[in-house]
Amino acid sequence: MAKQSDIDIVRVYDKASDTDRARLLVDGIWPRGISKNDLGHDDWIKDIAPTTELRKWFDHDPDKWGEFRNRYLRELADNTDAVERCLAWCRAGPVTLLFAAKDREHNQAVVLRDYLKQRLKGSTS
Repeated sequence: MAKQSDIDIVRVYDKASDTDRARLLVDGIWPRGISKNDLGHDDWIKDIAPTTELRKWFDHDPDKWGEFRNRYLRELADNTDAVERCLAWCRAGPVTLLFAAKDREHNQAVVLRDYLKQRLKGSTS
C-alpha cells in the first residue's frame, strides 16, 4: 500500500523524472500540444476531473479557490467509480497525478491529491 506521501502532483509540461511511479492524467481534456505517446502516462482517469460546469466556473481564478475546492470535494464524494480507480493505483504503489493547469497551487490535482491521501489514511486506521 502506498504511504500518504507517495502521491505527487506534476504538471504535464514538466520533464518526466525517471522514478518508478504510476503516472495518472487527471484532467478531463487531453493537454494541448502533447501526444499520447509523449506523455508517458499509465492511465488517463478523465472521469475524476471536475465537471465542465465547475471547471468553467472556476476558470483558474485564485479568488474562487476555496469555493472551487468545496464544490470539487462534493463531486469527488459522488464519483465513486473514478475515485476507486485512483485509489487502486495508490494502493498498488507510488503515484504521480498529472495536470495541465499553469497554476501549480490552485488546480484540481491539488484537491484530488489531498482527498486521496485522506481516503487512504481513513482506510488504514
